[in-house]
Amino acid sequence: MVEVTAVSAVAVIALGMVLTPGPNMIYLISRSLAHGRRAGLVSLAGVAAGFACYLLAATLGVSAVFAAVPQLYTAVKTAGVAYLAWLAWRTFRGGSASTLTPAPGGESDRRLFAMGLATNLANPKIALMYVALIPQFVTPDSGAVWVQSLLLGGIQIVVALTVNAIVVLAAGSLSRVVGGGSGRAARWTTGSALGGMSVWLALDRSRPV
Repeated sequence: MVEVTAVSAVAVIALGMVLTPGPNMIYLISRSLAHGRRAGLVSLAGVAAGFACYLLAATLGVSAVFAAVPQLYTAVKTAGVAYLAWLAWRTFRGGSASTLTPAPGGESDRRLFAMGLATNLANPKIALMYVALIPQFVTPDSGAVWVQSLLLGGIQIVVALTVNAIVVLAAGSLSRVVGGGSGRAARWTTGSALGGMSVWLALDRSRPV
């Protein structure tokens, strides 16, 4: 059984990390401002799926490859930067207007979900976070290591999603002012956020350790 002190420590650290704006939060805010709460929440579901993928990979030891093979980390990061830059370009030129519009159809929701997932997966530092953070609070005497890793990683995900959900709901309440009245405003809001994220990742010089 995971110790209460470990759960509390992970929760506090996770809260501190999510309160520091990063690509996920910036993306969710831009989507919520431009298209409302529903679009933000669907995108948040995609972000949640990304967290789950990274947690599973970390639990299985896959993410440790990033630390062992820095070139792979760089390749994944470069792909993420290129993808976000491409999304920003498509958004600015108006080619993805149908993608960004929160229509009731399932295809639009799938695209919103996929973009939220891709935004999260585009940052391999999340995988390294699980490698560096979770093992610090796993003790062999407390049971199966993989079970403890999943539980503690789940705590981090719950904290991150709770805070981001609050942010999405707050930003969504302002969507009519920022993006609801103008398609151009919506495109520039989302495009600027996507472009800013690509630059942020490109300039980040941290390395897996």
